[in-house]
Amino acid sequence: MGELELLKARDELLQAMYWMRGEGLAESPTVRELSTFLAVPADTLEIYVERFVADGYLAPAGEGYSLTEVGSDAGKRSFADEFADLTKPGHGECDDDCWCHDSPEAAADCIEGRATVHAHH
Repeated sequence: MGELELLKARDELLQAMYWMRGEGLAESPTVRELSTFLAVPADTLEIYVERFVADGYLAPAGEGYSLTEVGSDAGKRSFADEFADLTKPGHGECDDDCWCHDSPEAAADCIEGRATVHAHH
């Protein structure tokens, strides 16, 4: 597996796991669940998952895998970069001085914080 292919697979997998966790779909999905979600054969994905465990991005969790702190940060960054235009605050959500305009990661934090606040109301 080439380095570029590995980086693309890592970003896609961590981004998907970050999103799945954030949406409450799965904290520690199995390779089969990830395979279905990402439309990648499980045998192929297993090779990547083992590598990402060895690299410290994932950790075994029951029958599946969970994001480590490093994996969660990378998944969040990848998600924020991928959806930067969609995660910008809408009209009335924040003003022009909001800290969320500093970076895609800050925008993701701001949205995550607002979702948590609204979920508790």
